[in-house]
Amino acid sequence: MTDARPLGADEASFIAVVRSGDTARFALITERHRRELQVHCYRMLANYEDAQDMTQETFLRAWNKRESFKGHAALRTWLYRIATNVCLDFLEKRNDRTPVPSGLSDSSSEVLYLQPYPDRMLPEDPQESVVARETIELAFIVAVQHLPPRQRAVFILRDVVGWPASKAADALDLTIASVTSALQRARVTMRERLPGRRLDWRSPAAHELSNDERGVVKSYIDAHERNDLDGLMSLLRDDLRFVMLPEAGTSVITAKDAVDGWVSGGLFQPGYDDWRCIATTVNRMPAAALYLRTPDDPEYRLFNIAVLHIVDGKIAELTGFDATDKPWLDLPPTL
Repeated sequence: MTDARPLGADEASFIAVVRSGDTARFALITERHRRELQVHCYRMLANYEDAQDMTQETFLRAWNKRESFKGHAALRTWLYRIATNVCLDFLEKRNDRTPVPSGLSDSSSEVLYLQPYPDRMLPEDPQESVVARETIELAFIVAVQHLPPRQRAVFILRDVVGWPASKAADALDLTIASVTSALQRARVTMRERLPGRRLDWRSPAAHELSNDERGVVKSYIDAHERNDLDGLMSLLRDDLRFVMLPEAGTSVITAKDAVDGWVSGGLFQPGYDDWRCIATTVNRMPAAALYLRTPDDPEYRLFNIAVLHIVDGKIAELTGFDATDKPWLDLPPTL
C-alpha cells in the first residue's frame, strides 16, 4: 500500500520502533490512533464491545506484522487496513452479526447486537469525518449493517473515511473496478435504508445538539419523573419507531399505543413509578439515562438509556438499551 507522500514523523518513529523492538514506544505511537480505529470498527460491527475487542486485536496484529511496515503508506493508513481486515475476519466467523426480520409488515429488519457508542470515546478533533454526526448516529450504523461485509468496508473507507478507490482496493485486495461496483451498490442500499436523510457523508456537518433537541430531552425527562403519561404522549410522533434492545420486536406505533404498551408492561405502575433521569448523549444523539428506585431500595439504580431521534420537536425514533453492566457508558450506577 503506497501513499504519494514523504515519510512523516510518525512513520519514521515507527520504523525505528520496528528496528528496536521497543514495545513501549510502539504502544505510545499507535495509541494516538485508538479512538478513530475503534469508531471505524464500531461502524463495521455496530457493537461497542466488539469494536473494543477488534481494536485491541488490530494493535496485536500490527505488532506481529510490524516488520512489514516500510513507510510506503502513512501509519494511519496501514492501521486502518489492518483494522478493516480484522473486522472482516470477525464477521466471517460469526453467524449472529447480521440483521434479522423485525416482524413488521414493511419487511424491515433490526440489528439486535446494536450497542450505543459513548460520545466521550469519540476522537477529539470535531473536523474529522470520523466523528461527523450523520455517520455515527444509530440510523446510519444500522443501515450500514445491511451491507455485505466487504461492501460495507468499501463504503466506509470510500464514503466515510474518504479514501480514493485505489487505496481502498489495495487495502482489501480488490481491483479498482470491484471497489467502484461495490460502492455503487452500497450507495443504493444506503439511500433505501435512510430515506429523507442527509447522504453527503464527507461535507461539513453539525456536531452539537440543537436547542430544539435539548428542549425535548428536558421535557421527556420531566414527564418521566412525574409519571406524566399525557406529557410523554405529547412528545411522541404518531408514527413512532420504537425498539428496546437487545430484545427483538421493533414497533411502528402511535404515541398512545406506545404509552399504553409501556403501562401494560408494568412501567409507571407501583414499583416502577419512582424515576430519576439524567440527560446525556451517545452516538452524538440526545439521550436520557433512566434510574428506577423500587420500594425496598434507598437508591435510584441505572435501568436503561433511551436514545432519541427528534424531528420537528417530536420524538420520531426511540431506541432503548439495557444500561446495566456497561461501565463503558460512563454513567453513575446509582443516584
